[in-house]
Amino acid sequence: VQLQASGGGLVQAGGSLRLSCAASGRTFSGYPRGWFRQAPGKEREFVAAISRSGGTTTYADSVKGRFTISRDNAKNTVYLQMNSLKAEDTAVYYCAADSYARFYIPTLPGSYEYWGQGTQVTVSS
Repeated sequence: VQLQASGGGLVQAGGSLRLSCAASGRTFSGYPRGWFRQAPGKEREFVAAISRSGGTTTYADSVKGRFTISRDNAKNTVYLQMNSLKAEDTAVYYCAADSYARFYIPTLPGSYEYWGQGTQVTVSS
């Protein structure tokens, strides 16, 4: 099983990036998916997550209104559209996949079994 995150890069404050996370080796269409990030010297923190069907989403307060998580179950892929980026959004972004068909959306890293390798997002001010 592999989660491949992509789409990171260097962008100016106020700009946008779209991250993708493609899964291979098994299907995650029936499981919650999430995005987390980790800045240097800080713990990994929750960013956004999406329900099995994609009908429900949840966000960290720091990104609410600026980031949008979505999923394409046919492609086994989850996305994170990031707009109005700020310098404090600079971090390595990790995608994650749950292995339980939960009826709620987990926001703790320990709830996710599968992780991508991370993609660097750098926002210059």
